[in-house]
Amino acid sequence: MAEKVVLGLSGGVDSAVAAAQLRRQGYEVHGLFLEVGLGGEQAAQRAAEELEIPLHLAHRRADFEREVCAYFAETFRQAGTPNPCVVCNPLIKFRALTDYADEIGAAYIATGHYARTGRDADGRALLLRAHAEKDQSYMLHRLPRETVARCLFPLGGRTGKDEVRADARSLGLTAADKPDSMDICFIPDGDVSGWLERHGAACPPGNFVDETGRVLGRHKGLHCYTVGQRKGLGVAAEGRLFVHALRPETNEVVLSLSDVYRSEITVRAMHYIAPEYAANGPFCCEVRVRYSKRSDRATVYPTENGARIVFESAVRAPAKGQSAVLYDGDIVIGGGFIESEQ
Repeated sequence: MAEKVVLGLSGGVDSAVAAAQLRRQGYEVHGLFLEVGLGGEQAAQRAAEELEIPLHLAHRRADFEREVCAYFAETFRQAGTPNPCVVCNPLIKFRALTDYADEIGAAYIATGHYARTGRDADGRALLLRAHAEKDQSYMLHRLPRETVARCLFPLGGRTGKDEVRADARSLGLTAADKPDSMDICFIPDGDVSGWLERHGAACPPGNFVDETGRVLGRHKGLHCYTVGQRKGLGVAAEGRLFVHALRPETNEVVLSLSDVYRSEITVRAMHYIAPEYAANGPFCCEVRVRYSKRSDRATVYPTENGARIVFESAVRAPAKGQSAVLYDGDIVIGGGFIESEQ
């Protein structure tokens, strides 16, 4: 009898090809569409029909608004830069997948994320970087280890999106040429400021100041800026200006003529997929301070609720609210939310 797997089916090309690959590997695939009030059910149903797999709708709108949208708004209120996918994956998406897998007796769950899993010498589950050009392990670093142990990521070994689209075309899938999903699924028009205003989370205008406190002009609200930003400031100066810091206590945006580099950050709410790394105190690893390919060598000093991270060489513009994700080669150790930088 084929083993069951519950796959998150969005109607996009990645999840559709992931489903097709799992079927080729002999799994009994059950699709799950996460219904959070954003539409898309018809595309997911079309994909399920083309793939000849059943589709279950998991209604999680209230949970999504409470856990993801509220977090998104509150992070901006605190002059931070949120990453909603990092929060949604463990609290909403993968929880819905595991709930339904338990309901139907499926041992595995799967998504179209570009990531991989493995086991260490002691048989413990590991989350690994993808070998593909695109790697989404950063977005998955808050998954519990027991969830990772059940995960299948069929696209983790693909070379990239072009290969996935070519596979979809060969299978005659409607999703083959569907545009990539938006960075923030619940703001499809990309108007973050408008969304925040509608949800009562937009910050009021205030002053641009330099590092001495001298007023340089007026800003549109702290939510419009992030540390390291250098475009769209609208302030005349003798050279290029950078956002150096955000000060919610005074509603000021600090500008500087020098780019922003930090040698140390503090991180809150650390989550370790592989807690053995932190079991004996400080340890060395690579750290990503944003969703990108770049990682930097650092020493991590675990604290009671987070960590202090000291980089071998200063890193550019680590932003409050973003995730600092720790790696040992391909292994994702864990990560937390950047609280402050020095």
